[in-house]
Amino acid sequence: MIETLITRLPKCELHIHIEGSLEPELMFALARRNGISLPYASVEALRRAYRFSKLQDFLDIYYQGMSVLITEQDFYDLAWAYLERARADNLVHVEMFFDPQGHTSRGVAFSTVINGLHRAIVDAEKTLGIRASLIMCFLRHLDEADAEKTLDAALPFRDRIVGVGLDSSEAGHPPSKFKRVFNRAREAGFFLSAHAGEEGPPEYIWEALDVLGVARIDHGIRSMEDQVLVGRLARDKTALTVCPLSNLRLKVVDDLAKHPLRRMLDKGLMVTVNSDDPAYFGGYVNQNLRAVSDALGLGRDEIVAIVRNGIEASLMTADEKSKAFAEIERVVDEVNL
Repeated sequence: MIETLITRLPKCELHIHIEGSLEPELMFALARRNGISLPYASVEALRRAYRFSKLQDFLDIYYQGMSVLITEQDFYDLAWAYLERARADNLVHVEMFFDPQGHTSRGVAFSTVINGLHRAIVDAEKTLGIRASLIMCFLRHLDEADAEKTLDAALPFRDRIVGVGLDSSEAGHPPSKFKRVFNRAREAGFFLSAHAGEEGPPEYIWEALDVLGVARIDHGIRSMEDQVLVGRLARDKTALTVCPLSNLRLKVVDDLAKHPLRRMLDKGLMVTVNSDDPAYFGGYVNQNLRAVSDALGLGRDEIVAIVRNGIEASLMTADEKSKAFAEIERVVDEVNL
């Protein structure tokens, strides 16, 4: 069964916003702990508010949810809750996005954020056997000067942050807006990625590649509108961190059966499947894989290819990748679809 295969395969997640894993139950618990009043009467009322017609609708609630994250322990609890779910989905490696500007703008120290997240990562490796690392994202609706300040704040914690990304409102905020700060991040040795081609046009993907010099495109589904771009992405084996249930909930696609993921695979693109902001979009990695398998008729070979892509595109060591690939082969032989 595909269900068994998805459950048992060792997987990576390359597109998860840790703040977007803040489940309503934990949000209310942290609000109580920190004496914060939320504009919702209950967990159920909050979940009912998750009716998004576009990215900005989601972001408004997303930033509101962040308000409960105050102390180092809050950030630890946030990351730990996600990592436990990731382990339950048999994830072996995670590259987590976090949004420091969403916290420092509220008066939370950068060190508070990074120390809480990092402590959970260390504990998860010891007790859950899952490896995780952090990619710091700049909020693209803010100006580049603010991103520069955030990079300055991050440099003392360089040993705890593997990469730099770009997220938040895509429309009207091209990647080229952040050319200087990405140049600085590259010089500092950070891995580079950027959200592009979700709501924004294919031109934003070109900019992310050629102006920012990123190695990975987050989302990238609108690349299918530009066949020259598709050819380049396939030739260069540029990973695309696709988030199907997120695309559906944000109305980027109106029907999962029309999602371009299968066509992207057919074109030879290095597609990976991820959860994005699972607390808001209703599905962690396995649920995303099940959903596209059902909607697009993906079989064993496609699911295995997607999972292998995630491992290949990750920042795992060569030895870790070899072990994961060997485990994939073992699972495929045992499940024997």
